[in-house]
Amino acid sequence: MQTLKTALTLSFLFVSGVCTADTLQYTTENGAIDGYDPVSYFKNNRAEPGSPEVTVEWNGAIWRFTSDMHRKLFVAEPEKYAPQYGGFCALGMAHGGDVPTNPNAWTIHDGKLYLNMIEEVTITWRYNPDKLIDRANLKWKALNDN
Repeated sequence: MQTLKTALTLSFLFVSGVCTADTLQYTTENGAIDGYDPVSYFKNNRAEPGSPEVTVEWNGAIWRFTSDMHRKLFVAEPEKYAPQYGGFCALGMAHGGDVPTNPNAWTIHDGKLYLNMIEEVTITWRYNPDKLIDRANLKWKALNDN
């Protein structure tokens, strides 16, 4: 538990975010979700790296996809597939911070994609997601209202 607290504390110091006109978006040199295909979480029930040849720009970030079909699905309904909280760690957001994420630490809850910093954090997130989502939604709104 101490290791998790230390990791969360340190992660606040190393966040890479891009401010867009509407919201904050977590990106890396590979784009949103570190280059992983957001549609794959829903359609293939797994995290899959997208191709640098199959991309789209949305919400100030480059999104990669495994196929043109996934790209088309995303373009038609980006809010359906994009991770919550601009791709920042959902548990981190519930505690008030914009913490980076790992594309392999994820959950789909009530039809929405939530990413976390590490897989151990995902275990904590899954324990009581509804309460944490309520808290994270308030923090996310406040963060984007500034």
